Amino acid sequence: MDREALAAEFETHRVRLHAVARRILGSATEADDAVQEAWLRLSRSDSGSVASLPAWLTTVTGRICLDMLRSRAARHASEELIAVSAPADPPSGDDPERDAILADAVEVALLVVLETLTPAERLAFVLHDLFAVSYDEIAVVVGRSPAAARQLASRARRRVQGGSPSGEADAAHRRAVVDAFLAASRGGDLATLLELLDPDVVVRVDEAAARAGGHELRGADMVARYYRGRAQGATPALIDGVPGALVVTPAGRRLAVTFTVTAGRIIAIDATGDPAAFGRVELVP
Repeated sequence: MDREALAAEFETHRVRLHAVARRILGSATEADDAVQEAWLRLSRSDSGSVASLPAWLTTVTGRICLDMLRSRAARHASEELIAVSAPADPPSGDDPERDAILADAVEVALLVVLETLTPAERLAFVLHDLFAVSYDEIAVVVGRSPAAARQLASRARRRVQGGSPSGEADAAHRRAVVDAFLAASRGGDLATLLELLDPDVVVRVDEAAARAGGHELRGADMVARYYRGRAQGATPALIDGVPGALVVTPAGRRLAVTFTVTAGRIIAIDATGDPAAFGRVELVP
């Protein structure tokens, strides 16, 4: 397969790989880096010897994320050691990296619990429970037996369930926020839109969703005015398990839109027109 055809094939898997990496890492920015690294490794490999490209890409992306988690854990441990041993200095201010992670988290409540897991537990749980990857495949990623991979996921599952007893209530609350936003958008209710949006909300529209190319909008006022009256063709849905909507524009284009909700307010809206995203859409009755 020539490079152009290989790149086209990779793009059909990008949305799923990004969803996997984003759930494991808790950061859209780091997920972008992981997916790009997966492409670089694919482009340097002998793709003709790959029996199943989706499985190969999932394995490689998982390994990249695992390395990133371990590096993050080592960095945090080093930072804690410095904080304990160094003289007491005034706070250095905001941590941009941590702010970015928190801002881009897809499931903030779940992410808090995932942070308590080891990198291997976190990866096993996310791949198996959220993306239905087999224990045999997970075993390859973590370098252990399938039985050990099963134990990792089981241990992580118990900790997640124990640490998030109100998970279903949280999910229902996030769904309610999104439904209220869609209703306010359809009705042109600017005041309600502003109440539901975080002041620093960001909207990201990719190139496949916008004729004029991808773009971003920032700030509650701008986003509320942008969405006022725009949700006429929106159907509530779950996209990769995230509250969202399937939208049909007046021109007939289909968009998959996801909402990140924290503390009762929407902090991010992501829209894509990539056909691969529609395969992971579950309409909400």
